[in-house]
Amino acid sequence: MANIAGVTRDERKAAVRFIVCLGAVSLFADMTYEGAYSIMGGFLKDLGATAAEVGIIAGVGEMIAASLRYFSGRLADRTRAYWTLALAGYAMNLLVVPALAFVGTWQAAAFLIIAERTGKALRGPARDVLLSDATGKVGHGWGFGLHAAMDQTGAVAGPVLMFITVGRLHNFAPAFLRLAAPALLAFVAMLAARFVYPENKGTPPARKDTTVLSKVYWIYVAAAGVLALGFLDFPLLSYHFESAKIVDKQYIPLLYALAMGVNGLSALIFGRLYDKYGITVLAWGILISMLSVPLGFLGGAAAITVGVCCWALGLGVQDASLRSGISQLVSMNKRGTAFGTFNAVYGIMWFIGSATMGLLYDHWIVALVTFGLAAQITSAAMFFWLRKPLAVAIAANT
Repeated sequence: MANIAGVTRDERKAAVRFIVCLGAVSLFADMTYEGAYSIMGGFLKDLGATAAEVGIIAGVGEMIAASLRYFSGRLADRTRAYWTLALAGYAMNLLVVPALAFVGTWQAAAFLIIAERTGKALRGPARDVLLSDATGKVGHGWGFGLHAAMDQTGAVAGPVLMFITVGRLHNFAPAFLRLAAPALLAFVAMLAARFVYPENKGTPPARKDTTVLSKVYWIYVAAAGVLALGFLDFPLLSYHFESAKIVDKQYIPLLYALAMGVNGLSALIFGRLYDKYGITVLAWGILISMLSVPLGFLGGAAAITVGVCCWALGLGVQDASLRSGISQLVSMNKRGTAFGTFNAVYGIMWFIGSATMGLLYDHWIVALVTFGLAAQITSAAMFFWLRKPLAVAIAANT
């Protein structure tokens, strides 16, 4: 944990308590929707969806959610109703997951998947503003990394639960009902978190910030967008595992659980490294995570296991670094808009990349691999270039 100038020991302790509380919320939330996510590709395939349709469904969900984050971020800055927006988002996106057990068509499943992403969009910018206020007292990389590690604990537990359930039932649909309990616990934990850190009301300084988002911020967002363009969706990977019969269907959520474990551990490690070395850590992480593309689609059982771990490490680096950079670049008054805009661009580019890679999978897997590698290499180069401009901008903002 970093010692931040001007922050007392009691303030640091209070900030850590709050981060841990929000981490508990995310633990139960991720147990719910990451558990669902781990079997989504196979579930949609059983309902009759093609690989292209799976890619488009995943991408559309992210695109709609991302677009809404732009507006929910602006709404958060304008109203400062961070808790209301966060609670509403958790309530919405955690209620729809158990409902997937009752759908009979992939179109109905797609509607609920998009609804879940919409709830995440509503809460995301508001929660990130609250979280960034706390991480500013302990080190943004360490704080976001700790939150992500707890988040991924749930992301491990959910897929393991699905592994056990699908193994017993040999069917995907009824497994979604098992996720109702953690869904309820997530909402209850969010209510509790509201009172654990009462000093943090989610209210920025009274002074109205009329500045515009900087040029460095927009280059940063563009680099993240290129990264999203070439970053894989796990449903497409799991579709390939199921379609190519590389592993039995019941082991797919176990692979996802492994990924989430690697994700959480890497978020903690790379969060500390980010506080020490800055954005360079993200660039190196991208170069490792891009190996998931050839390993995941061109290899056998051993190769896909390594590929899934590389994919998860990339997620962990992003969890610890991307929001940290924005927190350092942008003042509290503009962070809702900054997080919302960032997530909007990231999600739209993720949609374009997911849809493109889904279409390429149906025609030529080598083209999919080439596309993914090119986008991630370009993104890594952009983040390497951003090292000095970002350092200058952060120094000017402090």
